[in-house]
Amino acid sequence: MFHPVEHASFVIESNDLTIFVDPVGKPEVYKAYSTPQLILITHTHGDHFDADLLKNLNTEKTIIIGPQSVIEKLGFGTVMKNGETKTPILDVVVEAIPMYNSTAERSQFHPKGAGNGYVITIDNERIYVAGDTEDIQEMLSLKNIDYAFICMNLPYTMTVEQAASAVLKFQPKIVFPYHYRQKDGFNDIETFKKLVSVNKKIKVESLKWY
Repeated sequence: MFHPVEHASFVIESNDLTIFVDPVGKPEVYKAYSTPQLILITHTHGDHFDADLLKNLNTEKTIIIGPQSVIEKLGFGTVMKNGETKTPILDVVVEAIPMYNSTAERSQFHPKGAGNGYVITIDNERIYVAGDTEDIQEMLSLKNIDYAFICMNLPYTMTVEQAASAVLKFQPKIVFPYHYRQKDGFNDIETFKKLVSVNKKIKVESLKWY
């Protein structure tokens, strides 16, 4: 169902449905997948948004959703604001969740309202894509999340401890650490797993991002 591409880019496949999330990189990589019915973009940073790639993909029948800043740069697509819910494709519900930095020393990286996290509901399963964010109240208030993609890289998003604390509060069933490459290497995913393991109902699974 979930196919990591690299860092923050991945593909969701469910029956005949294909969704690209924050696709960046070479078009050839995405030829392994069916033409997407939906593309979700969280914000304009280069590891999440690649206008040249999007213009080289076959998106004639694809719905592209992003925040205002993304759609303005791209020149086409559908804007979603924090707090909005849309049903862009039959039986798929997309909710735009705020994503932002909440600590003063990181506030310049992702200001509130500039980007979207997403909750995608497919076949009654809820998938949370954090985007670039810290452990904000809007994340902690999430309910009934089946799969969560949680970022953890400094100085731009969360520490391992912040990410683990957040996960223990909103209690998704399965967590995929992603977006954990840092300037000095990779964040400590094993420590994240250990911290989360105090709740045996939450499963942490690793995908091959790098």
